[in-house]
Amino acid sequence: MSAPGGEEGRTHWRQASLVLLPALVAAGGLGGALADGALASSLLVQSGTIQLTTTSLYGTHYAAALVDQTYETATGATGTAHPLRMGFANGLLNGLCLAQQQQILGATYTLMITLGDTDPGSWEISTQNTVLDLRSATGVLDMDGLVDLNINGPDVTTVNDANGVPVPNPLLSPEHRFGIQAGYAKFDRVTATVDDLQVPGLLTTPGLNISVHPGAASCPAPPAPTGTPGTP
Repeated sequence: MSAPGGEEGRTHWRQASLVLLPALVAAGGLGGALADGALASSLLVQSGTIQLTTTSLYGTHYAAALVDQTYETATGATGTAHPLRMGFANGLLNGLCLAQQQQILGATYTLMITLGDTDPGSWEISTQNTVLDLRSATGVLDMDGLVDLNINGPDVTTVNDANGVPVPNPLLSPEHRFGIQAGYAKFDRVTATVDDLQVPGLLTTPGLNISVHPGAASCPAPPAPTGTPGTP
């Protein structure tokens, strides 16, 4: 007879998580081609609030602007929120964890995605054209290069088109919204709540893990980075 919480219980949960994983991945809006431990094409995580943590995020051609986002409550009422949408053309991340809670058959589960390695000195994840809607965040932000604050949201730029011309209003910000533009931005020890995360360009990482946890689970607190990032 197995003791409570012994091997029998653990085996049962492993079997259950394998069954639930496809449903949770679909419910969480995770898209991307998975190959050889890397996201080979793009990443899309949406359809609900997401917890995001990273030891460090470093990006070039950084911009942020307030946007209008329509939402619907459980009672059917609608409204408009104004999250800060951030984007950067090329980025390097030092570890990344994403956690999102889902309801399956009346029970709460957490879908957790971790990318990268455990070395706080390696910015091992590379991204192109990253955009995320930020609801709240803690961490340390450092901007460099030419930095403009309180510019009109539609005037910020991040990526260029095929002809090398900056794409107009890449963050889809309405007129007369607060905007930030910087050549470089570095965020350390970030713990954030985001509404969605999009990496339509290439995302590469040396490690990828998707897991299911019973109840409401959170990403571990990110450690402080060591060293400095390279060039994205």
